[in-house]
Amino acid sequence: QVQPVESGGGLVQAGGSLRLSCAASGFTFSTHTMGWCRQAPGKEREFVAAIDWSGGSAYYTDSVKSRFTISRDNAENTVYLQMNNLKPEDTAVYYCVASPYRSGYYSLGTYRYWGLGTQVAVSS
Repeated sequence: QVQPVESGGGLVQAGGSLRLSCAASGFTFSTHTMGWCRQAPGKEREFVAAIDWSGGSAYYTDSVKSRFTISRDNAENTVYLQMNNLKPEDTAVYYCVASPYRSGYYSLGTYRYWGLGTQVAVSS
């Protein structure tokens, strides 16, 4: 079964940090674009960050640039999202996603595989 599995969510105060991890199996991790999307209460899901198959290029939505860093370890089939200087508006369920394509990083429809999500809550 193809199912990315997220971990690392939790409750943190504004200005704090969290590191999300995603372990993937059931597909060739090293050839897939990996990413993170999120859904805040009452809002639609949105793209957060993506990293290409090699780890050489990363893409971010404007609201998280300079605060979040995506990385991957192809030997461990794991992708990470380091989140610094968290804000209350970052509160959401964060989903690990995977795509076999090497374009369309910002489009949710690009991602074939989705995890079940991990909750991140940021208090003010």
